Amino acid sequence: MGDGVVTLFLCGDVMLGRGVDQILAHPGDPALREPYVTDARDYVRLAESVNGPVPAPVPPSWPWGEALRVLDASAPDARIVNLETSVTDDGAFAPDKEIHYRMHPGNLPALAVARPDVCVLANNHVLDFGPAGLTQTLDALSRAGLRTAGAGRDADEAHAPAAVPLGGGGRVLVFALGLESSGVPASWAATADRPGVAYLPAPTPDTAAAVLERVRRFRRPGDLVVVSVHWGSNWGFGVSRSQVRFAHALVDGGVDVVHGHSSHHPRPVEVYRDRLILYGCGDFVDDYEGISGFPEYRDELRLMFLVSVAADSGRLTGLRMVPLRARRMRLERAGAADREWLRETVGRISAGVRIETSDDGSLTLT
Repeated sequence: MGDGVVTLFLCGDVMLGRGVDQILAHPGDPALREPYVTDARDYVRLAESVNGPVPAPVPPSWPWGEALRVLDASAPDARIVNLETSVTDDGAFAPDKEIHYRMHPGNLPALAVARPDVCVLANNHVLDFGPAGLTQTLDALSRAGLRTAGAGRDADEAHAPAAVPLGGGGRVLVFALGLESSGVPASWAATADRPGVAYLPAPTPDTAAAVLERVRRFRRPGDLVVVSVHWGSNWGFGVSRSQVRFAHALVDGGVDVVHGHSSHHPRPVEVYRDRLILYGCGDFVDDYEGISGFPEYRDELRLMFLVSVAADSGRLTGLRMVPLRARRMRLERAGAADREWLRETVGRISAGVRIETSDDGSLTLT
C-alpha cells in the first residue's frame, strides 16, 4: 500500500486438478467419470498434441509461469483467486455430476507458490468429492496458512469473510458467494450442521440485501470490501439484467469491488459509481488446452486484473489487465496480436469504458 492506494490482484478460475495435478510432483489417482475421458492424463496428452511436450514432473511454479513475475513486480497488497478445485485424495465422487476436479494435497505448493491471500471456494467444484473432500480441502489450506472464503464446516464459516490486514489498521474483507446459475447445486449450501458453500439461489434484491447486512456486521472503519461471486454460464459475453442489478445493489450498499467469475473467458468490465465491477474474469490456470469447442471466445487467452483503489474511499483509481496465453499448461506473455484481440474484445463488450494498450503490453482502463 502506497500513496493511499491499495492494489488487488484478482483472477478467475484457478484449477490445479485433473491434468495439472498429473504433471506435478505428487499426482493423485487419475481416474475420472466423465462421459468421454476416464483418465486425467488424457488432458495432458491433449495439451501436448497442440503445443508440444510438457516436461513432467514440473516444479510448483510451472502452471503460473510468467504470472509470478508480474505479481512480484506489481507487489499487490492482496492476492485473491477463485480456487475451482477440491484439495483431496478422497475417492468418493459426488453423484449426479459429470466433471470432478481434485488436486492431491501433496501438490499444494503449486498453489502456495503464488502466495494467494484469499482462496475463494464458493464455486461448483469444491464439493466434487463430497463433504469429506471439502473438509479435507479446508484442513489442507488451513495447514498451508491460506485464508479461505465462501465455504466452511457450517453456514457461519462459509459466509464469513476472509480478512487481509493492510497497513494503518485497515483490512481487505473478501466475501464469497456461489450462485445456482454457475452450476452450484442447492444441496451444496452450508447449514448450521452441514459443511458446504455460501450459496445463493439467484441474484435478487432480497439476496443482495442479505449480503449487505453481513457486510455491515463485519466491516470496520478503514476496511475495503470485495464481494467475489461465482455466477452465470460458461460461455457468452452477455450479462443478465438481474446480475447487473445485483452488482449495482452491492455497490450502492457500500461494496468496493465486485469480483465475478465462472465464465471461461472475460465478460464486461464496468465502472459504476467509481467502483469496479468485473462480471467475469475468465479462466486462469487449468488443463483446457486442446479441448475443442467455442473457438470464438479464445479460451487460451487469460487476463490478470490488477485493481487499484483509494484506501480511504474504495474509489477505483486504476485497472491494469495483463494478457497471458496458456501453452503447455503454463502461462506465457501473450503476443501482440493476442493482446490486441483482448483489448478490442473487452472494450467492445464493456459499455462506458475505453481500453488502451500500454507500452509494456498491458491493457489499461480509461
